[in-house]
Amino acid sequence: MSLQEVTEQELLESLQDNSSAEAVYFYTGLCGTCQLGERMLEIALVAAPSIRVYKININYAPLLRDKWKIASVPALVLLEHGAPVQTEYAMRSVDHLYTLLTKHFSSPK
Repeated sequence: MSLQEVTEQELLESLQDNSSAEAVYFYTGLCGTCQLGERMLEIALVAAPSIRVYKININYAPLLRDKWKIASVPALVLLEHGAPVQTEYAMRSVDHLYTLLTKHFSSPK
């Protein structure tokens, strides 16, 4: 499963229309660590296909970058009701990402 790439405007509209938990992966195009993190995230999502994770190039998301105080990339932001509740900068392993996502998405909101 690949991550759904969105623009900042599309993401802002989606967050207003949806009250479910979601996640956003911030990256840049020339970041090798971002590419590795994205691949690990895709593998983790194969085992949990119902989890929705968007990806967005941080260079084209200045409003969210500033509002959510994204300090570096890669960054995985876990959301509840459109608001960030946790930001993960270290994409340690597929297992770590899988556990992080399934724990977040299975916990009662």
